[in-house]
Amino acid sequence: MRSTGIGGVVVVVWLLFGVLAAFQRGYFSDDRDVNCKTFGDTALTIVAGPLNYFGVNPKIECDTRPSR
Repeated sequence: MRSTGIGGVVVVVWLLFGVLAAFQRGYFSDDRDVNCKTFGDTALTIVAGPLNYFGVNPKIECDTRPSR
C-alpha cells in the first residue's frame, strides 16, 4: 500500500513540473487562440513534466482541412 502513495506523489509532482513549464512558456495566456495545435502543445508540455527542463520541447501538428 505504501508504494501506491509514493507513486501518486511522484505523478502529482511530475504533472506540477509540467504545468510550471507550460506557464513559463505562456501557454495559459488569454491572448492565445485555442485550437487543436495550441491545446495539443499545452497538454504535451504538461505530460512531459520535468523532461521540459532537459530540452524536450513537445509540439503537435494538426491538419484541420477536411478529408476527401
